[in-house]
Amino acid sequence: MAVKSTNITPVEHRIAKRDRWAVNRHRGGVIWFTGLSGSGKTTLAFALEQTLFAQRYNAYVLDGDNVRHGLSADLGFSPLERAENIRRIGEVAALFADAGVIVLTAFISPYHADRRRARDACGDAFHEIFLSADLDTCEGRDPRGLYSRARRGEIPEFTGISAPYEIPEDPELIVDTGRHTISDCLEQLVAYTERAFGFESLAIGKSE
Repeated sequence: MAVKSTNITPVEHRIAKRDRWAVNRHRGGVIWFTGLSGSGKTTLAFALEQTLFAQRYNAYVLDGDNVRHGLSADLGFSPLERAENIRRIGEVAALFADAGVIVLTAFISPYHADRRRARDACGDAFHEIFLSADLDTCEGRDPRGLYSRARRGEIPEFTGISAPYEIPEDPELIVDTGRHTISDCLEQLVAYTERAFGFESLAIGKSE
């Protein structure tokens, strides 16, 4: 995205990324949950955050509803506004990762292009996790009645009903939340996080 501001110069931090990692005893990065509404993004993101916190990981959830009450309170759900929402989240998540935090994002983020833009903002720290649950499964859960309202035409641009969801082409991890229990899915996510961000991984890429 083109920068409109003038007379600005990026300022380098005086703390090396690896020094932040050493203090936290893990890498910083982004675990980007994507999937249909009802696929388990928020449930698993907060469950993973609790588990990681108990294991002394520095982790924090950015949830779609919470962000739309603050950072993106001015945005609706048109394709352009969805794109801007994900752009903002991608940039914020990149800052978290640079600070050494493991940030867990729970957003439908339905479009390939928007997820690629978030990946570009974060670089190698970005880990896309596709929560695979088909529309029938997600609609059958429908804890807040959103699908029912969308079917009645009360919610325009609702992903899976009146707006598309583009399935990730090459995510770092696929978790089948349609067939597995929450505890089984959480176990997969904890194992992945430990491999990708754990203390042992700090031996990799010493020049970073």
